[in-house]
Amino acid sequence: MPETATKYSRVMLKISGEALMGDQGYGLHPPTVKRIAEEVKSVRDLGVEICMVIGGGNIFRGLAGSAQGMERTTADYMGMLATVMNALAMQSALESLGVFTRVISAIPMDQVCEPYIRRRAVRHLEKKRVCIFAAGTGNPYFTTDTAATLRASEMACQAIFKGTKVDGVYDKDPKKHADAKRYDHVTYDEVLEKHLGVMDATAIALARDNNLPIIVFSLDEPGGFRGILAGEGTYTRVQD
Repeated sequence: MPETATKYSRVMLKISGEALMGDQGYGLHPPTVKRIAEEVKSVRDLGVEICMVIGGGNIFRGLAGSAQGMERTTADYMGMLATVMNALAMQSALESLGVFTRVISAIPMDQVCEPYIRRRAVRHLEKKRVCIFAAGTGNPYFTTDTAATLRASEMACQAIFKGTKVDGVYDKDPKKHADAKRYDHVTYDEVLEKHLGVMDATAIALARDNNLPIIVFSLDEPGGFRGILAGEGTYTRVQD
């Protein structure tokens, strides 16, 4: 195993589905998917074992469907299927770079990916395969943020890296407010009390209960993921 220049040996990378659509208004932008895959490969090349969870908002968002009158459970299942499509796209991009990858779905669909079996997933990680967990938790009413926190806990990840459009957690939207203040460190309870929007409340509470740090960073910064693992760059750490 290559020597790692990082204190982390196994991490969870959580990204939104919107991160895959580039400058488009919806769907997948293959060059953007490839760029993110290259970031993941650069970290895997450090010897770090990587889990991933990708949202589905670029294809279908369950809450949005529900808000327009669709039955919530059905809308959420549609959102879960969207995450499988994104996971397959990321798998294809990673394997084109020579990175062995497994898509593991909470909803069994054996023709396209593996069902979630914890011990098998751990073995994939030990063999340095990237594991992309799809279909959320397999249950409606839970977000992919909660799925990422759940899987990170089950896989004994040392941290969740949440890739966003901004370089950390702010007290208000930095794209709308020039005086927005960025936090270097914030506690789980502060995130919940101040509604800082890092992840939904269920995910934050689960991370807090398992003392799982959340590192919020910009996915738009080239080399950002690898840099932060090496202790460089700008980010916010959520932990007590």
